[in-house]
Amino acid sequence: MASNQGISLHVTVYIAPENVTKFLEHFKPVYDKVVAEPECTFFEVYQSPEDPGTLHWVENWNQTVDWLLNVQIPKDYYKEYFAATEPMFVKPREFKVYNRLGSAFYTAK
Repeated sequence: MASNQGISLHVTVYIAPENVTKFLEHFKPVYDKVVAEPECTFFEVYQSPEDPGTLHWVENWNQTVDWLLNVQIPKDYYKEYFAATEPMFVKPREFKVYNRLGSAFYTAK
């Protein structure tokens, strides 16, 4: 059963539609490393049907914001990904972190 504690990171990136495939080629190896982290309890990626260059993902972590910023994000495997993908952004990346409310408001089927 997935953890119902911790935080949820919501990220949106805006890529020119012609660069989405190239972006995902850089994204997938990092995605695979992130989901292998024991603290990552959920990770799903979405694409806007109206604007294929708008990608959004949700990462759930059984840790704190402090841990995310000081332990997870500085990991070396993000450096090459950021260097390769940030120039593809057509507007700034957006992100928000939410505290998960726990088992009373959690369902997975």
